[in-house]
Amino acid sequence: MICASAIAEVQVIPAGLGVLEVSEPLERAEVSQKAHPEKDHSSPRMLRSVMFPGPAGRLEGLLNEGASGAPFAALACHPHPLGGGTMHNKVVYHAMQVMNRRHWGFELPVLRFNFRGVGLSEGRHDGEAEWEDVLAALDWLQREFGRPIVAAGFSFGAAMALKACCGCHGVDSRVRAIAALSLPTEAAGCNYRYSFLEEANLPKLFLSGARDEFARPEELESIAARAAEPKQLILIPGADHFFTHKLSAMQQGFAQWLKEQLL
Repeated sequence: MICASAIAEVQVIPAGLGVLEVSEPLERAEVSQKAHPEKDHSSPRMLRSVMFPGPAGRLEGLLNEGASGAPFAALACHPHPLGGGTMHNKVVYHAMQVMNRRHWGFELPVLRFNFRGVGLSEGRHDGEAEWEDVLAALDWLQREFGRPIVAAGFSFGAAMALKACCGCHGVDSRVRAIAALSLPTEAAGCNYRYSFLEEANLPKLFLSGARDEFARPEELESIAARAAEPKQLILIPGADHFFTHKLSAMQQGFAQWLKEQLL
């Protein structure tokens, strides 16, 4: 479908699917041990340091507490560890804000975590098996909240989240919707096509910069076109892979899509 939007710098592209163009380190603590007030001026909530079991050892995470009656929980996955990606990445942090902060209207509890071998997470970086870490994070959220989950990932985190939520074992029934921010289609001489998305019928967002160095718009449009409905593609004019100087536009696009899925 093609949607209109109130977002600044929006242009609707004639296409066969919904395509829009829109222009903290903490001490290690167990789940029940410590809560930290996060320093954030947009309706800050308590921040919990967590450790939970993963397939390669325990995984380190941060939980931004949500409203007590929030109907969903959320997960945010970070970019490639070999490029310095951690759960403190600024794109992941800004995506968390959209799902968690009162200002945006959702107030969901949001888990960010470090993939194996990053920060205090045990194990060693693999590069392909990290989708199993995403499953472990989903398991923890399900045990903790027992609510449907909104999953999001940035770059490598987007690829691993997609593989976990609708790849190797089909669509995960615990996941209500998934957002892929700056999903790479080419990197280090390899091309990625995500053919499993053709059978993935949960709501999907592809949100990228129109100047993404790791995903040319035509390649991302092709992947989105082949993906099963429902889906939406948002391209931010002038934005690169990291949404440099465009994080606000990324947040606006993400928030609009979430409202359509959850409210």
